[in-house]
Amino acid sequence: MARGGRVAAVLAEVWPFVEQRHGAGQRVVLARLVRRAGPGSRPLGATMAVASDGGWTGSVSGGCVEGTLLDQARSVLDGARPRLTAISPGADLMPWEPAPACAGELSVLICPAPAGPVYAAIGAALATRRPLALGIELRPPFPWSTATNRDGLPGGAEHFVEELGPGPMLLLVGATDLAAALAALAVPMGYRVAVVDPRPAYAQRERVPAADDVVCAWPDEWLATVALGPRDAVLVVTHDPRIDDRAIRAALAGRAGFVGALGSRDTHARRLARLAGIPGLDRLTGPAGLDLGAASLAQTALSMLAEVVAIGNRRTGGRLRDARGKIRAVDAASPHPRR
Repeated sequence: MARGGRVAAVLAEVWPFVEQRHGAGQRVVLARLVRRAGPGSRPLGATMAVASDGGWTGSVSGGCVEGTLLDQARSVLDGARPRLTAISPGADLMPWEPAPACAGELSVLICPAPAGPVYAAIGAALATRRPLALGIELRPPFPWSTATNRDGLPGGAEHFVEELGPGPMLLLVGATDLAAALAALAVPMGYRVAVVDPRPAYAQRERVPAADDVVCAWPDEWLATVALGPRDAVLVVTHDPRIDDRAIRAALAGRAGFVGALGSRDTHARRLARLAGIPGLDRLTGPAGLDLGAASLAQTALSMLAEVVAIGNRRTGGRLRDARGKIRAVDAASPHPRR
């Protein structure tokens, strides 16, 4: 039995489309990548959603096979039976035409989006970030099942299993315009974003609308109530040492995998002087961000979040053209077929 992993973003990429079309009375068929032999540009679980009104969203291969899958999904919408289909990028090319790099055979399940309790459970899990194990039996009629964890799913026949669950926490200290830009980038990437600011005039949800939580509290007091782990990150962006220093001391005393702070090199040098001697100061990243030459709020947010992602994936954040090895980090969170 191959172990499945926790997935925070793959199904979530298309689920808003599924819910929107479902609310409009449209039928939706999903094309889901459940096996792959060889390299590919999308992880297992990658999904296309095709609606009966002709609209569709999502990707299984990044562009190589979507046209063929679109036709097959529409045939299921027109009454054909759901199917587990094998498809190879470039299979329709002439012998002398070059095949795409992602030429491995893909196994794609094409079936209606789940209804009833399974539909409701997926929506609730994604909306509340509660853990949910989701199974699809890979033989007709391809029934869906859910449980609080994978051990509660039916056994026996082959299933595709994925575990939806909360993504890593990104704590933003300071409900600033930069925090709003960071949250807008981070939430679609699967981060749970909490914003903490002790200033009532700042700690308002409308200032950071994309965040999961906006809390009016001193960051060190809030951190004392939350157990951050190695997958989590803290970015301190108030630019006010009365708040920043308290947040940094508390964050470095915990287990967050990344702790970074906004500021120029001079600002950071003064910060290090103020905090000299505290345990874990060598873990503090400042100025936080990759060297993008960022000038705007959006570019600064991109720079800072890119470093968070790179460190989380144990990468340096350099140019891909200058790197060697796999482009995509080994994704322990990808779901796998289960036998």
